[in-house]
Amino acid sequence: MEGILKYSHSDAIQALAHNPVTGQVISCTASDFGLWSPEQKSVTKLKVPARILTASWTNDGQYFALGLFNGHVSIRNRNGEEKFRIERGTSPVWSLQWCPSTERESELLAITDWNQKLSFFHLNGRQVGKERTLGYDPTCVSFFSSGDFAVVGGSDHKVTLWTAEGIKLGIICERDSWVWCCKVKPRQNYVAVGCNDGTVTLHQLVFNTVHGLYNDRYAFRENMTDVVIQHLSTDQRARIKCRDYVKKIAVYKDRLAVQLPDRIIIYELFHDDATDMHYRIKEKLQKRLECNLLVVTSQHIILCMEKKLQMYQFNGDKEREWNLDSLIRYIKTIGGPRGQEGLLVGMKNGQIFQIFLNNPFPIPLIKQATSVRCLDLNLSRTRLAVVDDHNMCLVYCLKTKELLFQEPNANSVAWNSELDDMLCYSGGGVLTVKTGSFQSHQQKMQGFVVGFKGSRIFCLHIYNMTTIDVPQSTSLEKYLDKKEFEPAYKVACLGVTEGDWRRLAMDSLEGLSFEVAKKGFMRLRDTQFLYLLKLIERMKTEGRYEMDNVVGEINSYLGKFHEAARLFKRAGNHSRAIQMYTELNMWEYATQIASETNMDPVDILKRKAQMQQDRNDLMAAASTYIEVGDYLQAINIIGPSGAVDRLIEITRKLKKTDSKALNRCLYFFRKFNHNPYAAECLIKMGDISHLLQLHVELQQWDEAFKIADTYPEFTQQIYLPYATWLAVNDRYMEAQVNYRKAGRIDEAIRVLEQLAKNSVSESRFNDASYYYYLLSMENLQSVPDETQANQLNEEQMEALSAFERHRSTSEIYFAFHSVRKFVDEPFTSHLPESLLSMATFLLNQTMKAQPPPGVSKAYILFALTKLSRNIGAFKLARYGYERLQNYKIPPEWEHTSDISSLTIRSKPTNDREDILPVCFTCSTVNPMLNAKGDHCIECTEKFTRSMFSFQILPLMEFDLVDGITDAEASALIQKEPPGKPIDSMRLEKRGTKGKKSKAASTETEFNRHIEGLNRNGDASHKLDRNELLELRSRDVFIQDWGKQCLSKRYFKVSHVDATVMMCPTCFHFFMDDEWNYQFLKEGACPLCRNPHSPAHSLVLI
Repeated sequence: MEGILKYSHSDAIQALAHNPVTGQVISCTASDFGLWSPEQKSVTKLKVPARILTASWTNDGQYFALGLFNGHVSIRNRNGEEKFRIERGTSPVWSLQWCPSTERESELLAITDWNQKLSFFHLNGRQVGKERTLGYDPTCVSFFSSGDFAVVGGSDHKVTLWTAEGIKLGIICERDSWVWCCKVKPRQNYVAVGCNDGTVTLHQLVFNTVHGLYNDRYAFRENMTDVVIQHLSTDQRARIKCRDYVKKIAVYKDRLAVQLPDRIIIYELFHDDATDMHYRIKEKLQKRLECNLLVVTSQHIILCMEKKLQMYQFNGDKEREWNLDSLIRYIKTIGGPRGQEGLLVGMKNGQIFQIFLNNPFPIPLIKQATSVRCLDLNLSRTRLAVVDDHNMCLVYCLKTKELLFQEPNANSVAWNSELDDMLCYSGGGVLTVKTGSFQSHQQKMQGFVVGFKGSRIFCLHIYNMTTIDVPQSTSLEKYLDKKEFEPAYKVACLGVTEGDWRRLAMDSLEGLSFEVAKKGFMRLRDTQFLYLLKLIERMKTEGRYEMDNVVGEINSYLGKFHEAARLFKRAGNHSRAIQMYTELNMWEYATQIASETNMDPVDILKRKAQMQQDRNDLMAAASTYIEVGDYLQAINIIGPSGAVDRLIEITRKLKKTDSKALNRCLYFFRKFNHNPYAAECLIKMGDISHLLQLHVELQQWDEAFKIADTYPEFTQQIYLPYATWLAVNDRYMEAQVNYRKAGRIDEAIRVLEQLAKNSVSESRFNDASYYYYLLSMENLQSVPDETQANQLNEEQMEALSAFERHRSTSEIYFAFHSVRKFVDEPFTSHLPESLLSMATFLLNQTMKAQPPPGVSKAYILFALTKLSRNIGAFKLARYGYERLQNYKIPPEWEHTSDISSLTIRSKPTNDREDILPVCFTCSTVNPMLNAKGDHCIECTEKFTRSMFSFQILPLMEFDLVDGITDAEASALIQKEPPGKPIDSMRLEKRGTKGKKSKAASTETEFNRHIEGLNRNGDASHKLDRNELLELRSRDVFIQDWGKQCLSKRYFKVSHVDATVMMCPTCFHFFMDDEWNYQFLKEGACPLCRNPHSPAHSLVLI
C-alpha cells in the first residue's frame, strides 16, 4: 500500500481519530493537532494549551472532542474551531468517546479522567446525570454500536460494562495488568481487550433473556435496567425504570417481582382491573439473594437454588424451604387461594412435583425417564403436558398417571387457558395445535410457545414476544363432524369467523341441539332463527311438540320447503303448510293443498293480494284483487301510484251501478290530471253536471256547449265561467254578452266600464264611445219591458238615468274622436264644416257641464278657432281665442295661437250668414254657440244631428193627440195619403216664394200646423188621425226602445229634398250619402258598430 500524504509534527503523536463521514483525520500531539481533509492538499495545524491524550468524532462527522492533559475537554467543529470547552479540574482526561447511536435525540459524550470519574455530556457541554466514581484510573472507554452500553477499562485490571445512563452492570473480564485499551466490535457483542503485559484478548457478551409470564401479562428486561410489562391481549405496555441491573423477573396476577443486585422489589397493580397497567411498589426485600429462578405469588417470593426452594415473605422473613433430590429445571405457578398457591416443579431426573405453599411436603405427580424441559397443566387440572430433553411432548392423565399420547419435535408446550382439551407446542420452526383426540393442525412459526389463551398463542422469538392468531375453524369442523355440539361451541367461543358461527348454529339446529343453536344465533343476532327457537319452546310448553311439526318448522326456515310441507301434512297441520307457501309467494302449491282440503281458494287469493300489498308489490296485489273481483281494493292500490291506464281498464269493466268504485276512479283521474279518462268515467256514470263542470274547468268550451245543446237544462252552468275566461283572454265584448246570458248584469256593466275607462286612458275615444253606448244599452236592458215609468223602483230609475247619461257621453266621445284626430293628425276624412259642427256640438254640450274624462276643452277650442277662421266664422273664432287664453295649451300651439289671436282682429266681427245653424222646427237662425245647450234659442227644440258630420238634420219631432195609440198611429202612417200619389207629397221650404199650387198650399199649411210655431216654445206638436194620414211613411221615423217606461218618439223629415237614414239599433240619424259612405267603409253603423244590410238601413214606418 502506498500513502496518499505524509506530514509530520514537531512533537510525538498522542492520538489519531478518523471522521466516519467526510474521511478527515486529526493527529494530536503535545502542543497542537493537525487536520487533514481529502479535499485539501495541505494540513491545517492548530495549537492547544495542553497535551492531547484522546480524540473522538461525532457520529455525523460535524464535531470532534479532544481530551487534554490539564483536565479540559475541547469540542470543535470539523474546521477546528472550538465551540465548547468542558473544564473538569486538573486530572488528565485519558479517554473519551461519542455515542455512535443514530437514534438518540442529541449527541452523547462519555469522558473518563484520572480523577477516577465517569461522566456524560451533551454536545453543548451540559452534563447528563451524575458523575460515577470508578475507584480506579480509567484508561479507555468504548460504546456498543447500539449506544445502549459502554465498556470501561483501567488500572484495576478489569473491563466493566456500563449503561449509557451511567449504571454499572457488571465485570466483563479481569486481567493480570492494567487494561490500556478495550474496543467493541461494531454491530456485534465482542469486546477486544489490550493489557499492559502485551496480551490481547477477545470476549463475547451474551445478554440472556430475563422475563416472566402469567396468562396474558408478560414482563421482560430491556437495556439491562428497565422492566417492560406487556399486556399481550390489548398490546398495552408499561415501563419501570429500575436504574440498576435487573437480574430476575417474576409475574403473578397483580404482582410483579424484580430482583436487583442487592434487593428484590415487589410491585402491585394500582387498580383491580384485568387490563390495568399501572404498577406501584408494594414491598422492598433488602437482601442480596442468589437464585436460578424467581417466582412470585400473592404473598410470597420463591427462590430456586438448584435443588432447593426457599419461600420468603415480602418483609424478607424466610418462611419455608423444600429440598429436592435433583436439579430443578422448570417451575410453573398454577394459582390457588392467597397464600396457598400451587407450583408445578419439573426435575432433571424426570420427576414432577406439585408443591402448595402452605404444605411443607412436595406431592409427586409423574415420574418419567427423561429430564423435564417444559410443562403445563390444563384448565381442569386433569392433564399434564411435559416436554423433555429429547424434544418429545408427552401428555399424562393425572388421575390414572398414564401417558395419553406423545408428539415429537417439541421444545415448549402450553395448554389453552380457556379450553380444556386444546394445547399447542412448538419446535423445528412449526407450531402445532392439537384439540382433543383429533389430528393436529400445524403452521410455520419461529420461536417458543410460552402461552395459549383463546385463539391467541404467545410466542417468544429471541428477545421479542409476538402474538399469533390461530384459526379455530379446523377444530370446530372436527367437532361438528362428530356431532359434538357442546365442545364445538366452546371452540367457537375462542374466536371463529361469522361463517363458522353460522355453521355451528345451523348444524346444532339440524341436530336438535337447541341450546347450542340458540347461543349461536344469539351471537349472530339472527332474529329469524331465534324466533324459530322461541316457537319451538312455545310448542313444548303448549303440548304441541310433535317431531314432524318441529322438524317441519326447522326445514321451512332452512329453505327445504317441500320437505317441510310433507312433514306438516303428515302431522295433519295443513293450515301451516298453506301459511308457509303463502308467505313464500308459492301460491300454486298453496292452492293445491287447499283443493286437497276443500278450502275456498278465494281466501288464499285474498291473502296473496294482502301479502303482495304488505311487500309493496302493489301492481301484483291489484291484479290479484281484480282476479277475485274486489275492484274497489284494486283501485285503492293502483290509484295512488298514478297508473291511470290500469285504472281506465278497471273503469271499463265496472257497471254503472258500481258508483263507489267509479267515484274512486274519477278521484284519481282528477288527481293526476288525466281528464280524458275522467270524462269517460263521468259518461259511464251518467253524471252530466260534473262532466260539464270538468269541460268548464279544462276550458273545453266547444265540448261544453255541445253537451249544453244536448241537455239544455245545464246551459246556465256554462255562461258565467265562459264569460270569465273570455274576459281573462281579452275578449271583453264576448265576455260581456255571456255575462248578460248568465244573468250577471253587474259583471257585464263592470267589464264595459273598465273597457271604457281603459279606452279613455289610451285616448281611443272612438272605442270609448262604443263602450259607453253598450253601457247605456246594458242599463236599459236592466229595466223591465212592461213596467210603466211611475212604477219603477229606485234602482230601475237609476238604470234609466244611466242609460240617458251614457248615451250622451257616447255621442260626446264620438265627436271628440274626430276633433282630436284633426288636431293631432295631418289628414282627416271629414269636411271642415263637419268638424266645425262637431266642435260646436261639443262646446254646446259641455258649456255648463263638466266634460267627460279625457275630453279636453283646449283641444275643442283650438280646433274651433282654426276651423272657424278658415270657414269665415270670425266672431266664433274671436270667442274661441278668448276662451283659449284661459287654458294651458301645449308649447307647440302657443305661437300659432298668439299670432292668430292678433290677426283675427283684422277680420270682420261677425260670422258668415250661410254657415249659421237654422232650426228646422221654428226656422229661427241660431248663433254658432248656445250657452244653454245644443238646442234652438227660440223654440228650445233640441237639434237632431247627423252622427257622422254632426250637421243639423231637417227633422221635426211630434207627438200624438190623446186617444191615439202607438199601434194605431203606426197603421195610419203606413197608409198612403188620400187622393195623392205618395211621391207628390212635398214639404215646402220656409221662405219659398212664387205661385204655389193648391196641393203645395195645402202642404205648406200642414207644415205650418205641424210646426205649431210658438216663439215662446210652449206649443206642443201633436197630430190627430187626419194629420197622420197626410204623412208619407218614408218621411216618418219612430224610435221604439221596447220599454213601457220610455215613450215612442216620432220624427218627420221637414225638408222636401232631404233623405235621412236612422240606425235601427242605436236610433241615431245620418244623411243618406254619409250612411252609404260609412257602410261601404266599415260595413256597420259608425257608433254602435252593428252591421246592417243597405236595403234595411232606412228605418221608417
